[in-house]
Amino acid sequence: MSRIARVPVVLASGVDCKINEKNITLKGKVGEVTTHILPRVVVKQDGNKLSFAAQDDSREANQNSGTMSALVRDMNKGVSEGFTKTLTLVGVGYRAQAQGTKLNLSLGFSHPVVHEMPAGVTVKTPAPTTIVLSGADKQQVGQVAAVIRNYRKPEPYKGKGIRYENEVVILKETKKK
Repeated sequence: MSRIARVPVVLASGVDCKINEKNITLKGKVGEVTTHILPRVVVKQDGNKLSFAAQDDSREANQNSGTMSALVRDMNKGVSEGFTKTLTLVGVGYRAQAQGTKLNLSLGFSHPVVHEMPAGVTVKTPAPTTIVLSGADKQQVGQVAAVIRNYRKPEPYKGKGIRYENEVVILKETKKK
C-alpha cells in the first residue's frame, strides 16, 4: 500500500464532504472543489476522516491510492485556507491592473494584454508590479499563474518579464567583442 495513502486525511472544521461513485466534493469557507475518483481506489469516510485504499494488489491501484490521498489533502487545505500565487513584473513600464475579473497588463507590446480570470480564481494588484492570484483549487491557481507568466517570460540577458515571487533568473553574460 502507498505510504502516503496509509495516513487518513483529516477534514478541517467547517469542511463538508460528499462522495458518490465517481466524484469527491469538498466545500468550505473559501470555495468548493470537485475531483473524480481514480480507478481501483476505495474511498471510505469515517466522521471527519477520509481513508484511501487500493482495490487490489496491482501497482496502478497502489499509485492511484497515494495520488487520491494527496489530491484530497490539497483540496482540504484549499477549501479551508485557500492557495495564493504571487507574480512580479520586472521591466521599465511593465504594469498590471486588476479590474473585476479582468487583469490588464502593459508588457511592452503595442497593445495592452487583457486576461479574463476563470471562475474560482480572484486577482489583486496591491502594487502596479505585483499580481496576487488566490483560489481554492491549487491546480487552477497554478495554471492561471503559468498562463499569465507565459505572456512575457523572464528573458536571460536583462531579466525583464513576469516572474514568480521567489523565482531566481540566472542572467547570461552579454557577447564581448
